[in-house]
Amino acid sequence: MDVKTALKQVQSGKVLPIYVCFGTEKYQLNQFIKRLQDTVVDQDGRDFGLANYDLAETPVEMVIEEAEMLPFLVPQKLIVVRDSSVFTAGKDNQKIAHNIDALIAYMNNPAPHSVIVFVVNAEKLDERKKIVKLMKGNDAVISFMPLSANDLITWVVAEAKARGCVIRQEAAQALIQASGVHMGGLASELDKLCLFVGQGQEIEVQAINQLVERNTEQNVFVMVEHIANLKLDQALNIFYELLKQREEPIKIVALIARQFRIMLQVKELSAQNYSQQQIASQLSLHPYGVKVAGEQARRFEASRLKQLLARLAQLDFEMKSGKMDKVLGLELFLLHLAA
Repeated sequence: MDVKTALKQVQSGKVLPIYVCFGTEKYQLNQFIKRLQDTVVDQDGRDFGLANYDLAETPVEMVIEEAEMLPFLVPQKLIVVRDSSVFTAGKDNQKIAHNIDALIAYMNNPAPHSVIVFVVNAEKLDERKKIVKLMKGNDAVISFMPLSANDLITWVVAEAKARGCVIRQEAAQALIQASGVHMGGLASELDKLCLFVGQGQEIEVQAINQLVERNTEQNVFVMVEHIANLKLDQALNIFYELLKQREEPIKIVALIARQFRIMLQVKELSAQNYSQQQIASQLSLHPYGVKVAGEQARRFEASRLKQLLARLAQLDFEMKSGKMDKVLGLELFLLHLAA
């Protein structure tokens, strides 16, 4: 089941007795659990209607006992279970024995007064396991993986609207470039920006540049974007700003080299007809980063990217060995790019 379908079902009051939530997008996963919590347990009954377990410390049969036990002073209860190995290929370091048959038996006859949510912090489940197959057969498995580039922009626009303000796609992209691709960070920045512009007002790029502080990696990301667009003045401005923040030039070189390497990898994989999502999975990157790297890579031939990576490797050696002044070396590299 996808996240949108699951949320619509919960909003309509159709709550399943068991969910298995997995993936790396923790913000979206936590928001889903919060929505379940608001639906299943009243605000006044949180002390009696919520339970938390960790299968690294507790056998799964104790979770089943909790689910079968009648709730106290509330009509329903929500049980959130952190999973360490029941649904994945990894082994439980605590070596706690789990009675999976008890969980399977409970699945066939779940308690009407309990909702169990298994939270698996992993990119995938072990689909060879019987319990995983049964959960998928019951449509109880929800994947919380990073959104595609276009979906992330759409999400930012929708989140701004939900907060009572407006953000257009261009500004949404600027926000992602400044804040990063993590949804939790983006949500926090939207809270701040909406408070700044006021209800019903539009968040513009100028406000984002004024209020959203980029970390070093994001600054280098934008600097490489300026380099790709041959905007040397803007690239140098970011470089000098990083120096004012006492960032190490060797670190900046390493981050520039990383981005050019990603551009080359994306270019080569795209030539082999890999999709954006496949490239993101192959390179362990967010799809938005793949999208931007692909757009940047179109401005360079593959041979040119290889030359630049070789030059960066040489520059790194010269800077570390003291043969080249760090700041001067990076300035010359940027000037060489512009030429």
